[in-house]
Amino acid sequence: MAEGVAKLPSNRAAIYARLSTEDKGQTPDNQLLQLRAWCERMGYRVVREYVEHENGGKSVEYRKQLAAMFAGATRREFDLLLVWSLDRFSREGMAATVAHLQRLASHGVAFQSFTEEHLSTENELVRNILLATLSSLAKLEREKISQRTKAGLERARAKGKILGRPKFSEDDRNKLIAALDTGESWHAVSAKTRIPYSTVKKHARALGYEPRQRLAKPRRPVTGRLGTNGSRLPTLQEALAGRLLVGRMRLGKRARTAQLE
Repeated sequence: MAEGVAKLPSNRAAIYARLSTEDKGQTPDNQLLQLRAWCERMGYRVVREYVEHENGGKSVEYRKQLAAMFAGATRREFDLLLVWSLDRFSREGMAATVAHLQRLASHGVAFQSFTEEHLSTENELVRNILLATLSSLAKLEREKISQRTKAGLERARAKGKILGRPKFSEDDRNKLIAALDTGESWHAVSAKTRIPYSTVKKHARALGYEPRQRLAKPRRPVTGRLGTNGSRLPTLQEALAGRLLVGRMRLGKRARTAQLE
């Protein structure tokens, strides 16, 4: 770390160490011992250690410790993240790595690589220059990947390879017509012929077939329920009609009472 750079007020540090499942027979102890010693020498208090045993090429969704680290950064549980090296932090490619660093910076968390002292975002000026440089490299990386992909597709086409979804062949068409002529539903035809339903629907309409209409279920007559003593309970309509009749009778009774008074 460059001299004269003011440390963050609380000097809380988190350590992220990663060993891939492919690193047989290795332990993170070698990394942790030296990272802890660095924090002690620089006056940082280690508040959390995240030890990962997953491939660095996996995204956050598949690296539980990396996800936990970002959750801690969101809650501002530490002010500096110390890693052994950038490739121990991420091997997802330059673009994803830059996004991780920008995410840390957005939460006010600095980044420091133990073996690559120049990879430090603790100083604001250095952080801006570093992220801008890495972003430019990420852009170049994406362009190279795009160019290689296009070149690979062109080579495949030149060799006569058909790319994309296979075409609907004449055999598929005849098989579909034979299945549709049975009168089965399009879903049943799709399952029987193993042709995707969307394809069945598209070509069936083009061939003039109409989907089989579903038969309407007969409505069940509304009947009253049976009470505990076996007698039939009134239906909802009958109950409402009965309440309406009782209300009218009460109004008539009140009117007659008022006339007698």
